[in-house]
Amino acid sequence: MKKLKLITLLYFSLFIIACSTTYQPSGLTGGYEETQLDTNVFRVSFEGNGFTSSQKTTDFTLRRSAELTQESGYSYFVIINQNTDISNSTYTTPQYSTTTGNVDNSGYFSANTNTSGGQTYNISKPTTSNTIVCYKQKPAGILSYNAAFILRSMAAKYP
Repeated sequence: MKKLKLITLLYFSLFIIACSTTYQPSGLTGGYEETQLDTNVFRVSFEGNGFTSSQKTTDFTLRRSAELTQESGYSYFVIINQNTDISNSTYTTPQYSTTTGNVDNSGYFSANTNTSGGQTYNISKPTTSNTIVCYKQKPAGILSYNAAFILRSMAAKYP
C-alpha cells in the first residue's frame, strides 16, 4: 500500500510540474490572448492556472503587450487600463476506505479499516489584462514602455 501511495505521489508531482503555466497562447493550462480594438489599440490578457503567481501573469501580459507593439510596427506602448483578478476554487480528493478482516480458529473475527483521501486544496488562478495604445515615437508627458527594452528584460527574467 505504501508503494502505491509513493507511486501516486510521484505521478501527481510530475503532473503538477507539467501543468505550470508557460508563456504560450491560451490553452488548457492558461496562456495569453489579445483582441485588437483599433489600429493601434489592443486588449492583452494572460490567464494562469493554480500554479502561477500573480506576478508572472503581470509579467507575461507585459511581454505579450511588447510583442504586439513590435509585430504591429510600433516601438512604444502605453497601458491605459490594467486589471488583475484572482479566481478561487477548491478541490477535494476522493475518499476511499479499505477494510481487511481475519477469522481465527475459535471463530473470532477482527477487522481493520484504513481511510485515505479527502484532502481539500485551495486553487487560485490569476489573470491580468492590459489595454494598450501603441506609438511609433515615445509619447511626451505620459508613462510609456519601450517594447524592445521590455522584451530584453523579460528574456533575462524568464530565460
